[in-house]
Amino acid sequence: MDLKLPHAEFVYNRAPARATGCSPFLGLYGINPLTPIDLIPLPTNCEVIFEVEQTEKEMKKLHEHIRAHIEKINQPYKATANKNKKEVEYQPRDLIWLHLRKERFPIRRKSKLMARGDGPFKVLAKVGTNAYKLELPGDMAISSTFNVGDLSPFVEDDIDFRDLRANPFKGGEDDAN
Repeated sequence: MDLKLPHAEFVYNRAPARATGCSPFLGLYGINPLTPIDLIPLPTNCEVIFEVEQTEKEMKKLHEHIRAHIEKINQPYKATANKNKKEVEYQPRDLIWLHLRKERFPIRRKSKLMARGDGPFKVLAKVGTNAYKLELPGDMAISSTFNVGDLSPFVEDDIDFRDLRANPFKGGEDDAN
């Protein structure tokens, strides 16, 4: 079995890949050898004149072709993955809601009855293409940078369900009158 492994590797490296449209040998060496002997380097005592600049141009052209083919093949996958995604841009000083994930906020999400979101928080800055830095209170001892997937816009008309909970410490009206 061990004797057949190099032959299987050679056959695999000679076969064209769907993503690149060419074989690994062609992409790496610029040739698709028929036999393993074709890969043996030439003896150093022979004088061989190579057109180095021409070979370099051909390899660059081949790599550009491979890159274009990979991008073409990945387009349907990208379209499917981004079908339901929407671009959201927040500006500094915008107010947003923060989704409390169990992995990142284990203390604030101990039970399913606890709040799933918190906020509103102020956006301080955009970090990269899909992350934002928020102004968090001091008791949240975590990083203040969050992925855009954990954020949602704050609208003034939104109901704050924290105010709807019974609060025994909140002063109320006197029912006797």
